[in-house]
Amino acid sequence: MLAVRGVLFSTAKNCSAVLGCRSKHTLPDLPYDFGALEPVICREIMELHHQKHHNAYVTNLNAAEEQLQDAVAKKDVSKIIQLGNAIKFNGGGHINHSIFWKNLSPDRSDPSADLQKALNRDFQNMDNFKKEMKAAAVAVQGSGWAWLGYNKKTKLLQIAACPNQDPLEATTGLVPLLGIDVWEHAYYLQYKNLRPNYVDAVFDVVNWKDVSERLAKAQ
Repeated sequence: MLAVRGVLFSTAKNCSAVLGCRSKHTLPDLPYDFGALEPVICREIMELHHQKHHNAYVTNLNAAEEQLQDAVAKKDVSKIIQLGNAIKFNGGGHINHSIFWKNLSPDRSDPSADLQKALNRDFQNMDNFKKEMKAAAVAVQGSGWAWLGYNKKTKLLQIAACPNQDPLEATTGLVPLLGIDVWEHAYYLQYKNLRPNYVDAVFDVVNWKDVSERLAKAQ
């Protein structure tokens, strides 16, 4: 198992007599049933999103890392550079979704006292935070994510949007607390082109216990 910023990745060893051993990423289990988030997110979306899309990122990340290991062994600098985008995209997709599944829950929860205090300090109140988070999510052009992150330098909460599967911490330095996936595969079967409606609904299944724990670890 590999832990990165509170995200626990399942790994398996893949050994080669030439290249040695490396850990392979595996698709994490959902912490609830595919239909558990209905009616906010339907079973079909959750199953496709997890089993097809997230699984594809894991598969492609493993393939890219295997090629990278081979390129490093051969000192093929051109190939190493070429693989950067595939690792960023698929590695980001794996990181982002591993957080996303735990950010959601069928069980109602409330922000911890520390998280609520931080939300009130940095966004005035919960309603204003949701308004700003929604605005960031809806404004993403094409595909991407809206995030609530923790800025370790300022010790403040901050909203940011990332294109495609760019991972928040690696690209902005913010520690990810809560992510909203606004790729169409996350909502289109149910919400069609009404992304704002999807974002509004997602707040009803946010796992505030998980978000609170992420803030506590980040601090």
